[in-house]
Amino acid sequence: MPARSSAVLANRPQRFWDRVAVLGTQEQSGTPPLLRTYEDMRLGWFWATDAEGDLTYLSDWIEEQMTAGSGAPVLGRTLLSVFSAETREDTESTRTLPFLLAKHAPFENMLVRSDGPEGVRWWSLSGRPSLNAAGEFTGYHGHGSDVTRQRMEAEENARLASHDSLTDLPNRRQVSARLETLLNKARLHGGDCTFMLIDLDRFKQVNDTMGHQAGDILLQQVAERLVNILGDREKVGRLGGDEFVVLLPDFSNETKLQALAQTIIEQLSQPYSVNGARCIIGASVGVAIGPGNGANCDELIRNADLALYSAKAAGRGRYRFFSRELLEAAEERRTLEHDLLDALARDEMAVHYQPIVNAVTNEVTGFEALLRWNHPQRGAISPAIFVPIAEEADLIVRLGEWTLRRACEDAAAWPADLRVAVNVSAVQFALPNLPSVVLSALASSGLDPHRLELEITESVFLGDSGESDAMFETLKSIGVRLALDDFGTGYSSLGYLKTAPFDKIKIDQSFVRGATRNGTRNQAIISAIVALATALDMETTAEGVESFDQLEMVRSLHVSHVQGFIYSKAVPQQQLLERLEQGEWVIAPAGPAFQRSLRHATFRRIGAIHHNHYYPVILRNLSSSGALIEGLVDVPEGTQFVLDFGDGQLVVASVRRSMGNQQGVEFEEELVHDSAGGLYTRTRVSPQALAALGIRLDAFNNNDQVTIFPVEGQLSIPAFRTLT
Repeated sequence: MPARSSAVLANRPQRFWDRVAVLGTQEQSGTPPLLRTYEDMRLGWFWATDAEGDLTYLSDWIEEQMTAGSGAPVLGRTLLSVFSAETREDTESTRTLPFLLAKHAPFENMLVRSDGPEGVRWWSLSGRPSLNAAGEFTGYHGHGSDVTRQRMEAEENARLASHDSLTDLPNRRQVSARLETLLNKARLHGGDCTFMLIDLDRFKQVNDTMGHQAGDILLQQVAERLVNILGDREKVGRLGGDEFVVLLPDFSNETKLQALAQTIIEQLSQPYSVNGARCIIGASVGVAIGPGNGANCDELIRNADLALYSAKAAGRGRYRFFSRELLEAAEERRTLEHDLLDALARDEMAVHYQPIVNAVTNEVTGFEALLRWNHPQRGAISPAIFVPIAEEADLIVRLGEWTLRRACEDAAAWPADLRVAVNVSAVQFALPNLPSVVLSALASSGLDPHRLELEITESVFLGDSGESDAMFETLKSIGVRLALDDFGTGYSSLGYLKTAPFDKIKIDQSFVRGATRNGTRNQAIISAIVALATALDMETTAEGVESFDQLEMVRSLHVSHVQGFIYSKAVPQQQLLERLEQGEWVIAPAGPAFQRSLRHATFRRIGAIHHNHYYPVILRNLSSSGALIEGLVDVPEGTQFVLDFGDGQLVVASVRRSMGNQQGVEFEEELVHDSAGGLYTRTRVSPQALAALGIRLDAFNNNDQVTIFPVEGQLSIPAFRTLT
């Protein structure tokens, strides 16, 4: 045979197999030189079997690898006992290697593996049946090549494609694929699949203060804690950033899920050690159970995200289960976002002004500009609702600049000694053009710079301190005043007060609210803030003062200024001008003698449980400490109920006032405010826990009914307290 390279030989398959066939008849006289050279170069190897499938020939170097260390002969064994056929789970084809060998069919590039002293190796195997002159099958002749490196690279590439490179957890792509598979299985065969979405609280502060490398180390430690909690790495995943997931097939017991979610929050909130520094973060969890909460992967993830959003809005460090109300609220929010995009153009936005009053003389010293939205269909919409929407929709800068310009124009019409305070968001503060925007607003309105006070929150100090210092210096050079807003509610360091040139510290209403109640430390906190401000030659303003006991308290602590309903709510410019024209520079305080919780007017059906009956009632108004209910007649004062607000929210309430078919009730434990202005209970009771007490579950959350539901067994107040 003329000399040809192995590449040419490979391109002539029929000639190649003819040559290999010769090999089978020349085992005693030796392999032809060309094929022996091919073997010696270890570019590939040859094999042959007899009619029974036993190996009769194997290239020397492969045989040596197979027998090294064991001495067990390879020749004489069946091909499939030496090389295990790779199964293909991703194909429905029945043409596997055992099938082809049984049919005496040719095959090419079949993937097989062998387990030898050097570990697992992968081979690409090709073979062709051999027939004698009578056409009878006499065995196989074949060729093989080592594809271990390619196989390992492919496996590594597949792993990298399906796993997060930082934590080695399944990534978004793998999580989505597995979740879709589990949901399909649940739809076809029944069962559930729980999806938990976990977001780390305060993780951004670690990245901003310690750097991204420290953040990466922290994420790795979080991943390991989650794996330890679940006991299975494949049940945990990372979607990206600081978002992790937990996938639990055939697991939907709400009581156990609540316990697991709480364990995750508690474990992830324990301190971490990163590069010798102590880090403390938290976690919030959203839970959705498919296919009931989502028929496909995208729906289930979206609904878990809505539950997570609710948990974070409720104050972080909490878990929430998805409910239909969350989806309706999200759709409502999306509608408001679309309306907000055009609100300025439609002249729906306005600025109202709340007086800032000298705490000793009751003299008005200025006003805070507060943005208001009067929706054409929905009426007045609370800033607590539309401001977060504006932040998420990247509208906050546009609204902030419009408010600044309008406030400067309006303040220019006031007497010269009155100041106007305007909020500046952290996003606005980070923009290099903020000073030019302020200068433009001052110039176009003619307002003196010293009459403009910019209120800035502590969150601006989470960024680059050098840039923050430069911005403060530039703003002060313009001549405006600076106030530190919401002091004590965010950034935990006081170091920035050494250099930041603030003229005033505003004491957040969360410290004022409840400061006059027994057992609170709020008065001590306010006193410390006043002492700090006095030492730094700064004024103080207490926000949210509504009652005389609060006013006397802040006065006794030497707060210099007061802002709140006890003096005035925010009023529009025209009303403000009318009051100023009357020479009303002093406002006499007016309000309740003692602090009371803010009441939200409402009209919806809830449930009132008393002993063994479930009564539908109407909720007329609601505050954190009590409510007005309607629907029961002549209930004695002191009667205790368990009120069912729906979605597992139950609270013990006592009747304090009874007026015919209306009762004023006081809650045993106060409700909690969320970021959207709503109220909710601190804990939720699962249906399983209620069932354990013998409560009929069909009675709960059925608030459209107008009949009385007898409850099998009794939900006594002590039993409910034990339950929660």
